[in-house]
Amino acid sequence: MNAINPEKLHHSKWTAAKPRNKEKHFLVTALERDEEENVVAVVLEAVYTRRETTLPWQALKDDATWRMGWH
Repeated sequence: MNAINPEKLHHSKWTAAKPRNKEKHFLVTALERDEEENVVAVVLEAVYTRRETTLPWQALKDDATWRMGWH
């Protein structure tokens, strides 16, 4: 499991463990916060297609789906 500090996710790089549609490398472009300013979700942008997807930041902890950095 990846150890992650949600406050430091902005502009971090991620690699999909099982790429789909040629989307392998991703960049965190935004953090979504709740009313208490806690990070609840991240916006990932695929480098190749520029498609954005939003998911809970805890999903990045799953080694079977995401790898920290670009590989």
